[in-house]
Amino acid sequence: MLQLTGLDAAFLYMETPSTVGHVGSLAIFDPPTTSGRLDIEDLAALIKARLHLVPPMRRRVIEVPFGIDHPYWVEDPDFDLDYHLRHIALPAPGNRQQLAEQVSRLAARPLDRTRPLWELYLIEGLEDGRVAQYTKIHHAAIDGVSGAEIMTVLLDVSPEPREVPPPKEAWKPEPVPSDMEVLMRTLFALPTHPLEALRFQARLLSTLGLRARARDVQRVALLPALANLGALAMPVLNDILERLAPERSQEGELLEKPPSKAPRLSFNTTITPHRRYAFGTLSLDDVKAIKNAAGTTVNDVVMALCSGALRRWLIEHNELPDDPLVAMIPVSVRTEEEKGKLGNRVSTMMAALPTNESDPRKALERVHASMKSAKAQHAAIPANLLADFAQFATPALAARAARAVARTGLVDRIDPICNVVISNVPGPNFPLYSAGARVVGSYPVSTIGDGMGLNITVQSYMNNLDFGLISCRELVPDVWRLIDHLGDALEELKQAVGI
Repeated sequence: MLQLTGLDAAFLYMETPSTVGHVGSLAIFDPPTTSGRLDIEDLAALIKARLHLVPPMRRRVIEVPFGIDHPYWVEDPDFDLDYHLRHIALPAPGNRQQLAEQVSRLAARPLDRTRPLWELYLIEGLEDGRVAQYTKIHHAAIDGVSGAEIMTVLLDVSPEPREVPPPKEAWKPEPVPSDMEVLMRTLFALPTHPLEALRFQARLLSTLGLRARARDVQRVALLPALANLGALAMPVLNDILERLAPERSQEGELLEKPPSKAPRLSFNTTITPHRRYAFGTLSLDDVKAIKNAAGTTVNDVVMALCSGALRRWLIEHNELPDDPLVAMIPVSVRTEEEKGKLGNRVSTMMAALPTNESDPRKALERVHASMKSAKAQHAAIPANLLADFAQFATPALAARAARAVARTGLVDRIDPICNVVISNVPGPNFPLYSAGARVVGSYPVSTIGDGMGLNITVQSYMNNLDFGLISCRELVPDVWRLIDHLGDALEELKQAVGI
């Protein structure tokens, strides 16, 4: 039995009737060169042989009675692989839009918490004889990096599946503890929580050092209690973190502070349970060429592409604000020693998106400056700050707060701290296969929440950048336009830097 960290559990607490906490991946395969068909039996046999390499696939959540502490993972004694594998098909002609619509509907459905928190769908009927695999797994179990690692375990680097040694011992599920056993275990740990809170407050005040004001001290004292408010506590935490932002870079140049609030847009409101999904691919070689010509980074170019695409979309909707947008960017804080471990090892940083800049070259330069400033602030923040902060949430209170926020539409009446989530996940630069079928595209399927009705996630694969965009169906119904605009922004940037 393994207890979830506060950060892992936060993705359980965020769930409401309109918000789900799982993420996923849409892989598209060419038909196998051997059998001529990738079927559900092939997948079932492959996954069954490798289950021992991916422990979360057998674990389910055990809640603590009365919601007084974070839940536990326990290996499910009733684990049923067939339940988690689904087989569906698209109607003819099986185009990209039909596939995306099917994924939209599947992504909107919550996972069953009485079972291990994942599902895999084999989707046939695609154009050109291709098949797709949509895998969704709860964010409580993985982050972007560990999710990518799981996929490499389940996939192969050649058409012939590799031989996986069987486990040294046959799998035996651990006994599921009774409510009383879980409660007693929790009661022994609870007395240490106030001491942990004092240590957290002391560490943060020590980091602030001479910059701390009386107001900061008061807010730091309140932070453990504010953890129960989830996203609503982020403005307070963000305000404290602004005090840590260095004024100059290591080279001595003046840094612009990341924006503390964002303009309100139509998709920065309460979301519905319905989703729209779109996916597309851009050339990683083109992005690298732009990076080399402009003296920036690949991530800078990705951010500039997103900024350019959002600018076009906002102009089309007569919604372009005078101020730049603000992007929340998940950042992995996984150390070398933590590679291969599951769960969440992430932090976040805020960066301005120059959607108010019409010149693409200048926009890229502004993105580069903005990202430098955001990275400098992030480097000044303790790597475990977000995880430590989330540790103080009480499940019963945090879950009720999330539902109350959704029910009352509170996010519609407060200033947003960001407009969009943009995440860039590194992927393999070599081809992957499943039961002989070659992966031709691997598109992320992330999640959204109240106040942030649009998420842009990109993963590199081979010489491509595979984009997956998910939105609230009612707030951004034309999410495919953003995919088109990403391509337009790439061509415009290529011309701007002379390639």
